[in-house]
Amino acid sequence: MKNLSIVLRGLSLILVLLLPLFGCQRKGNAAQQAEEIALYKELSAKRVNLPNGWALTPAGTSLDLDDLPLNLVVSPTQKYLAVTNNGQSTQSITLIDARAEKVLDTVRVGKAYLGLAFSQDEKRLYASGGNDNKILVYKIEDNQLVADAPIALGKPWPVKISPTGLCLDDAKNRLYVVTKEDSSLYTCDTQTRQSLHRVNLGAAAYTCLLSPDKNTLFVSLWGGASVAVVDLATQQVTAKIPTNKNPNDLLLTRDGKFLFVANGNDNTVALIDLTKRAVIETLTASLFPNAPVGTTPNGLALSDDEKTLYIANADNNCLAVFDVTEKGHGRSSGFIPTGWYPTAVKVIGSKIFVTNGKGFSSKANPKGPNPALSRVPQQIGPNPQANTGRQQYIGGLFKGTLSIIKVPESQELAAYSRLVYANTPYTKTKETLAEGEAGNPIPRRVGDPSPIKYVFYIIKENRTYDQVLGDMKEGNGDSSLCLFPQKVTPNQHALAREFVLLDNFYVDAEVSADGHNWSAAAYANDYVEKNWVTSYGGRGGTYDYEGQKEIAHPRDGFIWDHCLRTGISFRTYGWFADDARPNIKTLEGKFCPEFKGYDLGYMDIDREKAWERDFDRLVTANTVPRLSTVRFGNDHTSGAAVGKPTPYAALADNDLAVGRFVEHLSQSPIWKESVVFILEDDAQNGPDHVDAHRSIAFVAGGFVKRGFVDHTMYSTSGMLRTMELILGLKPMSQYDAAATPMWRCFSKAPNLTPFKSREAGVDIHQRNMAANKNSRRSLQFDLSKPDAIDDLIFSEIVWQTVRGEKSVMPAPRRGAFVRLGKDMDDEEEEGDDD
Repeated sequence: MKNLSIVLRGLSLILVLLLPLFGCQRKGNAAQQAEEIALYKELSAKRVNLPNGWALTPAGTSLDLDDLPLNLVVSPTQKYLAVTNNGQSTQSITLIDARAEKVLDTVRVGKAYLGLAFSQDEKRLYASGGNDNKILVYKIEDNQLVADAPIALGKPWPVKISPTGLCLDDAKNRLYVVTKEDSSLYTCDTQTRQSLHRVNLGAAAYTCLLSPDKNTLFVSLWGGASVAVVDLATQQVTAKIPTNKNPNDLLLTRDGKFLFVANGNDNTVALIDLTKRAVIETLTASLFPNAPVGTTPNGLALSDDEKTLYIANADNNCLAVFDVTEKGHGRSSGFIPTGWYPTAVKVIGSKIFVTNGKGFSSKANPKGPNPALSRVPQQIGPNPQANTGRQQYIGGLFKGTLSIIKVPESQELAAYSRLVYANTPYTKTKETLAEGEAGNPIPRRVGDPSPIKYVFYIIKENRTYDQVLGDMKEGNGDSSLCLFPQKVTPNQHALAREFVLLDNFYVDAEVSADGHNWSAAAYANDYVEKNWVTSYGGRGGTYDYEGQKEIAHPRDGFIWDHCLRTGISFRTYGWFADDARPNIKTLEGKFCPEFKGYDLGYMDIDREKAWERDFDRLVTANTVPRLSTVRFGNDHTSGAAVGKPTPYAALADNDLAVGRFVEHLSQSPIWKESVVFILEDDAQNGPDHVDAHRSIAFVAGGFVKRGFVDHTMYSTSGMLRTMELILGLKPMSQYDAAATPMWRCFSKAPNLTPFKSREAGVDIHQRNMAANKNSRRSLQFDLSKPDAIDDLIFSEIVWQTVRGEKSVMPAPRRGAFVRLGKDMDDEEEEGDDD
């Protein structure tokens, strides 16, 4: 067995080297190798495959937490741990006995977000109170959290403050709080409970740390790609040290000389020499060198001797482990598998503690939406939309966990590292050579030719497979869950029947906020993932996830940015372009101003007419762009709001627009060279008998197969990967690089038969007339933006509007996709002797 001396400063471990070589002293030690193999097999047998293609084999033991734990702190004597749970449903603060490894107390709160700090005497705990714009204060009495008087920073939302990270100087009775809405540092007096000073930081902040002498504060500027250095005596920002994008967690060495910074939008951790005020080393936390974005480091911890650094990689579901004995010369040591979306990590002695934001698996939810259940509030606090008593809405379904992992020996770390690679579908090989077949219109390599020149990408809103196509006997549907059958959606049924029926397609997103990012970039960064839950839970916040805020942008931008850099022409119609102006700079001059953006009061068939006029002009001028992105969003519906289109009318309008679009394109001179991809940005928690992520998707074009049923498991990222291969674009993230392209949907020989649209079988102009419970509930919703409402309630309203006010909406189902892990290869078990 060869020794593995990892000299790379990033975790650029190539899998073919990793598998036989992890562990520096394995050769000749049969007992260690046997232990490694046994651990690998034990965890592999429990592997859970996720709908996005990744898998979980979490190490260690665990404790249950509430929805989306974002932060974990250790008390000064390491007696306690505290966790703040900040998800869409129940928000809470949890106190844990670190030595006994048990939950002592959990208090439910109206609003909380990220920030936590123990007092030096461990008699108080401070927690950021989210958009209530206050700091929650708890006494710790008999191992219980007892509410004390809070510290107000200002009036609650809609006043924009939103505290995030905080830290405490007990000796001076000072609490330092940073914010993300007004991008400020607040200095508070813990005795008088008053806010004393406010400093403008210039960008949204994530967290902060005090220097050992308590005279300087370091602030990660989440929206500023830098760390601010604040002189607390003068209350001035004295420096900003550049980092990479979306710096989040900070970690200071005990001597105060070095600062580690996790760059959430860049796969990296920066090491800053505070004497030089500069980055002296960048550690790459991804599993492969030069990987696209998608690792999302967002938590940091050092071993007690400060020789080992642990990095929580949220989107790779693991800890990256580095030897940082010699600062500036870090060496990767391996990986440790965690639960889904690890958000924070801490080390106490020989134990590693990790909060997993989405727990250990996707799962079924038998206690899902059910209007027969009483409205029992889930929590105390001003959150009426979230307090429905139905605990298994998709946005709040994933209950967090705390993993407790023994610091691994070399052979254990070797087994853990193998597991992490086995759990990860992304590889450098897949990035450069996609799955496919020779001669297929979908190339396997970026830049290889395709007979398809023009890609049309239609984005719709929020439907599951069973809701629309559950009545098609050719596919895996459940007709009892079909709300919008062929009579309502004849064109989508015809597209599925005449071209390809996709009955195993899954959206990567949970809701529209992350859905439009996944649909446009195959990734939603940590700002998006950690913030949509606030507004969707009725706790304040704005919908700014379609390009409006740069902090929410993926590192390398959206698909249009990738096209621009590659020299691919593009144009957008109503997507990331609202009110006749683009939401991102790249789309300036690249959008159709006559095509109206998201507005449920405007008919999709009128949008389609605007597209036809623009398209015909471009065809005449021979300037049709290679990529056209089109938004038809009325299948979102307005629920039961009086005077608004009925759900049937909204779906039929949307369906007819799609049908007419494909018909018009199929009659154009570029039909042979064209393909249309159609998907939903998310599935909005609607009923589906397989999984709440399963959704409708369609593909049509001259080279698309006819009358074909494809049961292959595809995803949003897989559809994007297919478009990228046609256009000659490199993958935008690790997710589309790893995804299966939709090559099976395509034929080597074209069939140019035009598509004929079908008129709706219902009145597309019908309006909701009855004033009832659901119409009154619908009037309370803000329908001006996608999902600026409680999706759980809204889905129920749509169901009851179609099926009757007293009908019971079935609980959405969550598939765990569990399978047994494969054994290690024989040669791995025996060890390589060469």
